[in-house]
Amino acid sequence: MLKHSTQTVAGKAAGKGASAPVRVAVALEAFRHNEALFAALDTSAAGLNEEQIAERLDRDGANEVSHEKPPHWSRQLLRAFKNPFIIVLLVLAGVQLFTDDEDLTGPIIIAVMVAISVLLSFTQEFRSSQAAEKLKAMVRNTATVTRRASDGHSERIEVPVGELVAGDIVHLAAGDMVPADLRLFSAKDLFISQAILTGESLPVEKAAPTPAQVAEFGGRDEHDNPLDLPTVCYMGTNVVSGTASAVVVATGSRTYLGSLARTIVGQRVQTSFDRGVNSVSWLLIRFMAVMVPIVFLINWVDKGDWLQAFLFALSVAVGLTPEMLPLIVTANLGKGAMAMSKRKVVVKRLNAIQNFGAMDVLCTDKTGTLTLDKIVLERHLDLYGEESDEALEYGYLNSRFQTGLKNLMDKAVLAHRDLEEAAAHYRIVDEIPFDFQRRRMSVVLGNGDGNELLVCKGAVEEMLSICVSVKAGDEILPMTDEMRADIKAMTRRLNEDGLRVLVVAIKHQPPAKRAYGVGDESGLTAIGCLAFLDPPKDTAATAIAALHQHGVAVKVITGDNEAVTRKICREVGLDVEYSLQGKHIEPLDDAQLDEVVQRTTVFAKMSPLQKARVVKSLQRQGHTVGFLGDGINDAPALREADVGISVDTATDIAKESADIILLEKNLMVLEEGVLEGRVTFGNIMKYIKMTASSNFGNVFSVLVASAFLPFLPMLPLQILVQNLLYDISQLSIPFDRMDEEYLSRPRKWDASDIGRFMVWIGPVSSIFDMTTFWLMWHYFGANGPEHQSLFQSGWFIEGLLSQTLIVHMIRTRRVPFLQSVAAAPVLALTTAIIIIGMLVPYSALGAKIGMVPLPPVYFAWLAVTLLCYCGLTQLMKVIYIRRYGRWL
Repeated sequence: MLKHSTQTVAGKAAGKGASAPVRVAVALEAFRHNEALFAALDTSAAGLNEEQIAERLDRDGANEVSHEKPPHWSRQLLRAFKNPFIIVLLVLAGVQLFTDDEDLTGPIIIAVMVAISVLLSFTQEFRSSQAAEKLKAMVRNTATVTRRASDGHSERIEVPVGELVAGDIVHLAAGDMVPADLRLFSAKDLFISQAILTGESLPVEKAAPTPAQVAEFGGRDEHDNPLDLPTVCYMGTNVVSGTASAVVVATGSRTYLGSLARTIVGQRVQTSFDRGVNSVSWLLIRFMAVMVPIVFLINWVDKGDWLQAFLFALSVAVGLTPEMLPLIVTANLGKGAMAMSKRKVVVKRLNAIQNFGAMDVLCTDKTGTLTLDKIVLERHLDLYGEESDEALEYGYLNSRFQTGLKNLMDKAVLAHRDLEEAAAHYRIVDEIPFDFQRRRMSVVLGNGDGNELLVCKGAVEEMLSICVSVKAGDEILPMTDEMRADIKAMTRRLNEDGLRVLVVAIKHQPPAKRAYGVGDESGLTAIGCLAFLDPPKDTAATAIAALHQHGVAVKVITGDNEAVTRKICREVGLDVEYSLQGKHIEPLDDAQLDEVVQRTTVFAKMSPLQKARVVKSLQRQGHTVGFLGDGINDAPALREADVGISVDTATDIAKESADIILLEKNLMVLEEGVLEGRVTFGNIMKYIKMTASSNFGNVFSVLVASAFLPFLPMLPLQILVQNLLYDISQLSIPFDRMDEEYLSRPRKWDASDIGRFMVWIGPVSSIFDMTTFWLMWHYFGANGPEHQSLFQSGWFIEGLLSQTLIVHMIRTRRVPFLQSVAAAPVLALTTAIIIIGMLVPYSALGAKIGMVPLPPVYFAWLAVTLLCYCGLTQLMKVIYIRRYGRWL
């Protein structure tokens, strides 16, 4: 029972998200001695044999975390049909085939519309998913393990990481990736970089447990951060320095990384784009479902021919269906994706382009986004806070001559290569390595003058405790308690500015002629201090200002230190009046969290699920949220966000969770994406409002004409041809431009505004449809069944031209053609459709579908009608904008 206890705990916890590592760690801390730990996992220091390995692989599976794979192309193609308008069109085509199997013109027109839309959508989605897959690094990692051979002897061998099992004995060295969740049983100077999990730039020390730690671990509970456990190393992290031996306690989905992966693989939440398209789609479908039966009943009762009335009602249904909505939406999104690809951005999910435009809050990590993702030496000071080259010189000697793996701060010091010439006069005599208890390290140097120089560098308090004097200018002064307090106050101020501080001290002495040890670190003279910072990017402040200018608030959510984060945020222009740590928001319920999230800019020391909670809180408050991150710790938040953004150097799970992958981690690209998203959204809204208002007006016109005419106002085929020409005129909309004022703030879906727009603008076209009815009936003598072709031809042209002109009227809140001119493709295509529409009654196609040529004087009346129509529409536009404050 004992031997399976930890694995059982891990297995149960894995189903409960990120609490699994806490439960595993708590179970493991019950075993203070290696023998008890090995017994619990049914292993030994000699490792596992082949039989045990095979049994555990069969029981637990491969050491792999869950990850998403792109669906097969056939599933992607079928998914392209999953659109309510596509389904409606297919149903209408089927009904037409069933009721009139001799005339295939209508079904063919519908099939062409559906095919173009589906193929374009499928092609763009498939190409995007293939490009995103190519970005994922395919790296085969191995681990060093001790295993028992068939003859009973143990040996160290390299095995693929995927073949590790619970109970394996793993050996770590500098540069290794941690291959599974491990419990240490021996370690020397082991430092682990957990940046992939926490975003923290500096490595943390890990060590095997000591009896002195029993009381400390006994007080832990599962609200503590499992990443703070010093005896446990987590899958996906890497060894910066030192060596260790450890036993595998969890593999695959049971690991900390695996438990997070399980929470993010699967069905994504609906984004604001999805919700917006659905709301608009069902609004138009409900409108069609109400009006089409009314048209059928009126024509059946009035004309007495139910089949003719039914076919006419079906044609009206096709005319009312915005069948080009999927095509226009996909074309707009595809054009946006192509524009972004030129800026080194891969768009995995097309919806993300529009969500960029709707985004009003961007949540981002700090490291590598706001900062350069590397530690730099910000200041070198004496212990009175003045600039000191001497402190830098001695710090350089310490970093230059240490033999261990140099950390980020050592590399920052060594960047001052101008000091290499001075260092060349020294040679290494000995060193006293760093350890976490002392929190300092020393090198002993000689330069041939008969004495040896001990240079020590370390944390403030630990260094001050071994210093007996301080250098002030050219003087050596005794170190007093008051002076220690002043130095601590000075370094504390540096900490509050987000700087990490190390003190440098020296001691000159005759050669010891023996190995140096910790006891030699005494009687030192403090020279000064070195202050380090992960500096902000030059472009960060500009990008944040640009995002603010376009109505996007920026919040920083990081696992890094709060003081450092506040410093960076101040430097890039963010308001840091309010900041919170993960431990502060953990006990808050949703209502309390919503209250503090709204006013807080900086969230530090955040766990993965805490990050996701903040994103969901913002969404509850009506925000469209973007999240930029690259670690496994960012993956849940990336998935919850309306638009998840990652980089090509990110972890696989982060890239899978993201909607957009940047080939360069730069906020300026995001600002461009916001504008591209708003252009995309604006062009989509143009189509929806054009179609909705035109359809609403056409229904009024059809109802009036059906009620008073002794014949059908337009034949079913004429409606289909008119509708196809009108749809073609709108295919250029994705290439249109947007006015500057539209791009100045976030844009969101609002189905109620679309319904209101239909009611206000749609009836305007009906007014001029009715004047055309009157002219055709009274002026042109089309007042009987024998003249119905003339009537239908006249309304065909007027209806098509008014619908086409509405493209220019609705595309801008300004005066069209004078204050705002459409892009060249829009002008060219709408002009071509107007010319083609006027020529149809004179063509063989017109004769085939029952149309006749019109007298020349008709076009004079047509010009007056269209001019008045544009003028009245512009007047209604001005009134609408003044009343509701918006247009598109």
